[in-house]
Parts: sequence; structure tokens; C-alpha cells
Amino acid sequence: MTSAAVGRPGRRRRATIWITLGIVAVLVIAFFIFTSLYTDVLWFQQLGYLEVLTTQWFAGWAMFLIGFFAMAIPLWLCMFLAYRLRPVYAKLDSGVGRYQQVVEPLRRVATYGIPIIFGIFAGAAASSRWQTAALWLNGVPAGKTDPQFHLDVSFYMFALPFYRSVLAYMSAVTIIALLATIATCYLYGSVRVNGREVRISRAARVQIAVIAAFYLLLQAVSIWLDRYASLTDSSVDGRVNGAAYTDVTATIPGRAILAGIAVLVALLFVLTAFIGRWRYPLVGTALLIVSAIIVGVIYPWGVQKLIVAPSEKTIESTYIARSIESTQQAFGVDNVKVSTYDAKTDAKQGALRKDADTTASIRILDPSVVSGAFAQLQQFRQYYGFGQDLDVDRYTIDGKEQDSVVAVRELHQSGLGDSGKYNETFVYTHGYGLVAAYGNKRQADGQPDFFESGIPTSGALGEYQPRVYFGEDSPRYSIVGAPKGSKPVELDYPAGSGSQQATYTTYSGNGGPKLDNLFTRLAYAIKFQDEQIVLSDAVNSDSQILYNRDPLSRVRQVAPYLTLDSDPYPSVVNGRIVWIIDGYTTSDQYPYSQEVSYGDAISDSQNSSTTGFGMDNVNYIRNSVKATVDAYSGKVTLYAWDASDPVLKTWEKVFPGTVKPISDMSGALMSHVRYPADLFKVQREILAQYHVTDPGSFFSRTDAWQVPDDPSSSDATSLQPPYYLTMQMPGQKSPQFSLYTTYIPQSTSASNRSILKGYLAVDSNAGNKAGTKASDYGTLRLLRLPSQDTIPGPGQVQNNFDSDPGVSTALNLLRQGSTKVINGNLLTLPVGGGLLYVEPVYVQSSGSTSYPLLQKVLVSFGDKIAFEDTLDGALDVLFGGDSGATAGDTGTGSTSDTGSGGSSTTSPPSSGGTSAQNSSEEQKLQAALTDAKQALTDREAALKAGDWTTYGAQDARLQKDLADALAAQQALSGSSSGSSSGSK
Repeated sequence: MTSAAVGRPGRRRRATIWITLGIVAVLVIAFFIFTSLYTDVLWFQQLGYLEVLTTQWFAGWAMFLIGFFAMAIPLWLCMFLAYRLRPVYAKLDSGVGRYQQVVEPLRRVATYGIPIIFGIFAGAAASSRWQTAALWLNGVPAGKTDPQFHLDVSFYMFALPFYRSVLAYMSAVTIIALLATIATCYLYGSVRVNGREVRISRAARVQIAVIAAFYLLLQAVSIWLDRYASLTDSSVDGRVNGAAYTDVTATIPGRAILAGIAVLVALLFVLTAFIGRWRYPLVGTALLIVSAIIVGVIYPWGVQKLIVAPSEKTIESTYIARSIESTQQAFGVDNVKVSTYDAKTDAKQGALRKDADTTASIRILDPSVVSGAFAQLQQFRQYYGFGQDLDVDRYTIDGKEQDSVVAVRELHQSGLGDSGKYNETFVYTHGYGLVAAYGNKRQADGQPDFFESGIPTSGALGEYQPRVYFGEDSPRYSIVGAPKGSKPVELDYPAGSGSQQATYTTYSGNGGPKLDNLFTRLAYAIKFQDEQIVLSDAVNSDSQILYNRDPLSRVRQVAPYLTLDSDPYPSVVNGRIVWIIDGYTTSDQYPYSQEVSYGDAISDSQNSSTTGFGMDNVNYIRNSVKATVDAYSGKVTLYAWDASDPVLKTWEKVFPGTVKPISDMSGALMSHVRYPADLFKVQREILAQYHVTDPGSFFSRTDAWQVPDDPSSSDATSLQPPYYLTMQMPGQKSPQFSLYTTYIPQSTSASNRSILKGYLAVDSNAGNKAGTKASDYGTLRLLRLPSQDTIPGPGQVQNNFDSDPGVSTALNLLRQGSTKVINGNLLTLPVGGGLLYVEPVYVQSSGSTSYPLLQKVLVSFGDKIAFEDTLDGALDVLFGGDSGATAGDTGTGSTSDTGSGGSSTTSPPSSGGTSAQNSSEEQKLQAALTDAKQALTDREAALKAGDWTTYGAQDARLQKDLADALAAQQALSGSSSGSSSGSK
């Protein structure tokens, strides 16, 4: 037996092993892919939105197949024809002959393989464009036409992007097919090159000429459509979008001419297919290139430089007016109620009498500051927590609507330490309760005044389901549920004081797919890389797996066409905690509308991240959908908030039955709906320029504005966020829950940046009537301050606060002993005929468990300021001893009691003026400061020694000494007229 014969069985065995391993690998990969798809089906099916998933799958695969065959078939046909019609006896040079010998054994594979490979890539590209195709197929008229071509704007938003995508795709297919044809013809002798001589066979000539003619026809159509695309291109030095004078008089007609020339050249290529003369199409192609340079570049440039530039302001006025009107319509700011506000600067007695309701509702609790106080006072266990920025809502308490700062007590498993996989999956599964505090009140020691708090929950909101299984910080996944009668294992809330034991519960909702069979458990074990899902005896036929628990994620999954507001907020509605989320439909193809970056527009001192938005330019936006996510069951409900929006109507045709009409909204839910902050941020950026309706003034930018930087932020370049407040704007009959922002002049000169020029507010209360929005909801009101007024803006007011001798002295005293002073949100209110600024001041000690306490309130009106323990007291001091109204924190004040967590409450002095020195009070002040210094030393020593009892005692002593020092300083400064600062 030969060695070759001996070796063959071994090689066959190795080949068999490799083939088997390959098959196993393919099966494993296929199983992993299948389990991913299978779990997606289970999740969407449980949520009731399976059609959303299947529609996306169908659309994606349909586009893939269209893209695959649209590329593969023409490419295969061109290669096949080029080979089939080759000259049989063509004489090849030696180089081409060698290439042919190499390729020929692989010809059949290449003929099919190359089109398949290109087809796969083309199909993948096409499948990613399924939304463009869906909008084209289902697009509905918008009912508005553009001012240039008088076409419905839906053509630009839905049809034109699809047509241009198809043309770009077909052009790519044609180019690839042409290159493949030329390569095949050259390889098999249909095209031969001898020096300068090129010989092309008749069949090759026909094929190449026809493909080239088809390509030129595509370019003709593309150039023709580019005329319409000019209505969304930037123009007038980038200041406006849309076709301007040069576009209308030169570019658009020029493109029509070029389209006609391209058709003519295409016909010349067809002629060449019959007569065999390449001179005509080559001359025509050269003519097309020269025409493109002359008609498409030189002539428009000449019109711009010789006609437009010398009189640009006048000539472009018609087109600037178009852009102003279209931009205002596209962003929903075309019905702003504009009024001139002659703001007073003289703080007279009784000035706030007509604004008593607004004054009583001023929110002094800053939701971006008091998270620490909520955590220390309402967290109870290390595995509970609250978000960094809390939310503003409103509730009716004792018959009166109250602005409230709210948060849900969510489960933070990071606080459990190494508790084990079992506890993280089966025991610690949910948060508990909603915590709410009055926005306009505080307790005497500076703590928030809660009207809903505790575990179990208690307060003014009555009975509701407090368990939070779906929240912004919920665990990645939890397994819940058990048969009736079984012992609960999910920790409901921990033990309290005394003999109270920890309480456990069993989830009874329908929040996730059931793990009722081995295959489903195996699929989820693979998905989450957790073998316990299969092996643990805690998993039973009634178990459910909860995942995708973030409210934004859930809404994004079931409504992929929506851009979601970055700030979902919780409310108690009909006995349930629900997350309310605003959804936007957007476009970047609205004719003549200015583009803005959505991510940049919503970025401010409280929302600095724009991650995830990518290429996010928009020139059309509507708050078309209000969504809710039940915190217990995870149920997602979409409501058509703007049923007239053509984009939403189109998507409702794509995903029928997924969006409910507004008539299905309950009155309880309606009472918590508010105007969305992100939409308002986009609108305020637009109105910074487009509040000007005169084209000449707009062109000159003589009245351009910008949003001021946040004076309370450590980042000097972060914009001040808009704030929710209940207030009565000039022209309103009663106070309304509103969202507002301010404007200062747009300027590179620092000396002009702090003057207030505009004040924009929007009515944000949707009412409490089921299925019907309040008539004034969404009404934008803009107050324009006269140009001759020099009302200080937020930055200048903050500077006045910081530079006032009395205020700075008091704040320096508060900072004794490493105590931190935190400025809250600087609010601006149009009351008393002028503009009132209100800023709460928080004090926080340096202890590891400290939290901010509201100790003082700064107020400003005109050029006067006051700094008092309460807003009510500060207003009275500011307005000559009697403001004429009562603030919501009447009766509250500072005490010397030490709050839990190591912070104390003090009674800092009023300031703003000077008085005669009092030696007795000076002695008291010096003695108190000496005692405070010693208490600080003793506290630090106790901290290093780990003696927490002594640390707490010395911290309390320190705060008491500071309180005595501040009281002495108050006596020195004077407690009457000296509390208010004079003119700056």
C-alpha cells in the first residue's frame, strides 16, 4: 500500500472533523441570532406592540431584497451579456491573455459571486433607508405650499428625499455595471487597446452606449430634482435657508437647462449605439461639462457678485421674508403674542399687590439642588435613591394647585454592595413611592416641606400603587412573580423602627414575558448571560422577566420615529405612578425653514450631554405625541397630542392602531401634562433671531438676541435653562403654570451681554378636562423691553448679589468651617410693573452625610437687592417695608437646630447697608467666631479619630456658634432699612 493511499483516510477524517465543526459553529451562531429575535418577539408581544416590530422587520427585509436584486441583477446581466457577446476569435495581447487564463477557471463563480457580494452590500444600505421609503409610500398632504414652486410641503418632507435616494442608488448601480461591462469586454477582447487606437466590437459598443445613456438620463432627472432641493439649502451667507435671488434667477433655471442638455447627450449615446460614431456623445459630454461650469457656477457667481452683493439687503428682502414666515411655521412660533413691557425699576411700597397670586406661588425650592436633601431625608436605605435633578409638577392640595418638586424613590442596586446574583435578580426588584414637596415652602430649619413622603407612603396624594418596577434607574433585569399562596421574596420596603419587620411582596402585574417553559428560559439565559434563569428554583411557571425598564427606552422601542424629550417626569395619575414623556416628530426638509442642531439647542447647565443625537439638524418640529409608562406594569400608551401634524399622520399609517386619540386621555392625566422643556428650548433659540419680522432688520441683525449663561452654574458657558413657574404674565387674567426664559443682546462685547431685552413664556397647563386641551395651552407670550431700557439681566443681577458688601459678609460667615454655600436657580418674574429676581441660597456642611438646607433668599428689583431668611421678608424689605403681597413661605424661618446629616440651620444676618458700630455686639461676634474656630478644630479631630458621636456634637456646636456670630452681625448691620442695598 502506498503512502498516498495511507494518507487519504487521515485527510478525509480531518476534513470531516472540520466540516462538522463548521456546521456546529454555524448552528450555534444561528441559535444565538434566533434567541435574540425570539426574545424581541416575546417582549413586543407582551407589551402589545408586536406589529411595530414585525412592520420594521418586513420593511427592512423588503428594502434589502429590493436593494439586493436592483444591484445584483443588472450587474449580472451586464457581465453575462459582455461575455456572451464577446468576439470568439479576438486576438489578445500577451498581458490580457495571461489575465484571461487566470480568471477563466473562476469565471462562473465570479459571474454570480460578484453580483451577490455587491447585492448584499447594496441591500444592507437600502434596508437602512426603510423609513424614507415608508414616508414616501404613506405620506399625507400638509395643507401648506411652498412660495416658489407652490407644491405641498409634504413633497419636500416625504417624496423628494425618497426620489433623490433612489436616483443616487440607481446611479451607483449604473456606474458599477458600466465598470463591470468595460472590464469584462476588455478581458475577453470586445475592447482592445493598441497604442492610441481603441477598437470596440459592435455588441460592446451598443451595451456601453446604452448604459452610458441611461446614466445620463438619471443625472438629468437628478439635476431637475435639485431645483426643488434648493428650497432647503442654506443661502444669503448662511443666514437663512431656501432659494434666494441668485437661486431663483440663475441656479434654478440653470439646472433646468443642464437637465435638458443631459437628456440630449443621452440621446447622442443612443445614436452611437446604432451608427458607431463616438465623436458626437464625446462632444456632447464636453458640452455638458462646459455648460455645468458656465451655467451652474460662473453665471450664478456673476449674478451674486454683480447684482446681489451691491444691494443685498434690498434684493434679498423677499426671500428673507419667505424664510422668516416658513421658519416660524415650521417651529410653531408663528402665533407668538408679542407685547412691549415698560419695566419699572423703582421698588415702591405695595408694588406687588396686583400680583399677589403670583407672589404666593414663587418656587423657592430648586429641583437641581435639593436632590441631596431628598436623599438624606427620604432615602431610608443605601439601596434607594433619587435622580440628580428632580422634576417640577403640580398637584391640587386643599383645593389649591401647588407647584411641586417631585421624585420617585428608585432602587439603586449599586448600594447593595456584593449582595449576590440571587438577591439582585429576585429580591431587590423595585423602588418604592413618590416623594413630593411644596415648591414655594420650606420647613423652619430649611428642609423641604413634604406633602407626600415616607415608607409606607403617606400624605396628600391618597392611596396609589407605590411600587416602581419601571424607572430611569431600574435594574437591567429582574425576575418577579410566583404562584398564588407562595411565600413572597421581593423586598417591598425595609424594616422601620421598633419591632416592625421588613415587608415582602409578589409582583402581580403584567410587565414582562413569562418564563413558563425551558426554551424561553434558555433564550433569556443566553441573552443576559445568566445561568440562574435556567437553573434557579426561584424561577417558576408564573415568573416574569422585566427588562428594557427605562421609560425612554420603552417608548423609543414602540415608537422609533419619535425624538423623545430628555426629561421624563413621574406623576400620580388615577392611583398609579406614571412616567410622562413628550415625543417629537421632526424633519430637516421643510422648505425655507432655518436648520438648528437639536442637541445643541437643548443643551444647557442642567442638560449638557448631546450624546446619541448624531446628525441632528432639524428645521421642523412638533410635540405630536404624549406618552405614558406605568411605573408598575410598564405599559406604554401613546396619545396623539397634535393630530394635525402630517408627519404623525404618516407614521400612523405605517403603524396603525399604535397611537390613541387625545379623547382617550383622562382628566387626571391631563392635569399633569405640561409644555415640554426641550421643545421650548428649540423654539427659544429660533425666536432669538426670528422674533424680528422685518427683512431689513433681520438681515442687519440689529435686534438679535441670545439666551444668557446660567449665573448659578460653575460652567460659565452653559446656558440658563428655562424654568417652570406659576405666574401671571401681563395680559393674562389669572396665574398659569408656565415655562419661561429670558433674552439678552447677541453681542461679542461683554459690556452689553447682561442687559435684558426679552422675556418669553409659554402657557404650560393643559387643564384637567378629559380629552380636551386648555384653550390657552401652548400660547407663547413674548415681552419686548424697550431698547432704551437698561434692565439688568441674570448675569448682572448675580454680580450685584456677589459684590454687595453686606451679602458677601454674610455668605463668608456661612462658609466658615468648610460649610458650602450653594446658589439656587435665579428666577425672573414680570411682577410689580417690573422684573423681580429671586434666588434661594442653600447651606451645606462638609460632612459625608450632609445635604443642602434653604437658609436665605436673595431678591432684586431694579437696582435694589435684599437678603433675608424668607422670601416674604425679603420682598417686604425690598419694597419699602410692605410689598403688598404675601409669599408662600410666610411664617418659615431659620432656627439653630441641627438637621439630620450634619448640616445645621442658622440665622444669617440681613445685609445690604451699614450702621454704626456697637462694641457689645462686636465682642459677641468675635467671641462667637473664636468658639466656632475651636469647634471646627475639635470636629476635624473627631473625624480623623472616627468618633462619630463627638463629631456630631462638635458639628452642632459649630453651627450654633455660627448662628450666634450671624446674629451678632445682623445686629451690627441693622435689621431695618439697612437690610436693603442702595443704588449700585
